[in-house]
Amino acid sequence: MNLQHRIDLLVRLGEYILSNNEKWLASQEKASYENGWFIPEFITSATKNIGEKLLKREFLENFSANYQISSNAEKPKKIGIVMAGNIPLVGFHDFLCAFLSGHIAIMKPSSKDQVLIKHLVEELISWENKVSDYLIFAEMLKGCDAYIATGSNNSSRYFEYYFAKFPNIIRKNKTSIAILTGSESKEELALLADDVHSYFGLGCRNVTKIYVPKGYDFIPMIEAFKKYQHLADHHKYKNNYDYNLALHLLNKVYYMTNGSILLVENENLFSPISQLNYESYSSIETVIKSLDNNLDLQCIVGNNHIPFGKAQCPSINDYADGIDTMAFLTSLN
Repeated sequence: MNLQHRIDLLVRLGEYILSNNEKWLASQEKASYENGWFIPEFITSATKNIGEKLLKREFLENFSANYQISSNAEKPKKIGIVMAGNIPLVGFHDFLCAFLSGHIAIMKPSSKDQVLIKHLVEELISWENKVSDYLIFAEMLKGCDAYIATGSNNSSRYFEYYFAKFPNIIRKNKTSIAILTGSESKEELALLADDVHSYFGLGCRNVTKIYVPKGYDFIPMIEAFKKYQHLADHHKYKNNYDYNLALHLLNKVYYMTNGSILLVENENLFSPISQLNYESYSSIETVIKSLDNNLDLQCIVGNNHIPFGKAQCPSINDYADGIDTMAFLTSLN
């Protein structure tokens, strides 16, 4: 398969993802059944973004043109890919880059997110049998030439140990924050609600902490966040909310809530499920400076940064951890 053929297949895959094909809908239902966090609302969000932002022909061709990709890779490398499972199809971009680059992707999906990616690869193979030589699933990733692994800070230590002798990209825990000025409109606060609540806050691009000016009025934000009040009906999320609420009550920690999310003053960038940390500032420049080179940070949302509501809408050029996966893959040739 040459590069153009691979692009054609990916464009067709994008059309399939955005379709109401019965097999595809059944696969989404199965994924939701096997992972309680993958509710239909969030599966739709994830797949729609992939279809619209990653798999359009214009995006794929422009993206590929930025790299030295051999049209027909004569000696493709075996790329072992360990995928995370925190949000639906979170490992899709690694799969996309490996396939576009012409290498052989040997993938180990998370047990929490294997239904969708396996279904999509099966569809590709049904359209073009040669794909089966380039997209392979395996429980053990042995004999690969390079590795891309995404996991927690704990699992990354194991990845670094096992893959140290090979070219690799090892990703750890990341999170995102938002900087508010106090002049945000109701519409912007409603979009911020998307950045905070999408995927129950489990993604590295989810906002888990906000910075607000001293004396900030939280009431408009708390009202805007009622957009996601239905999450309180989800038993897994509600269990987390009740647990964190109980901790704050026992420890006499001041909190604010609208019944579905807890706002707590806390310096930590990471917050538990159902909680949003906040910190007050007197100088926005000081806040931005304090975040420079912070290795835990994936995105900053706000004016002059990623627009409100767009944190979980990455484009094809947005790389996890800011590491250029395609540059890494093409350098292996």
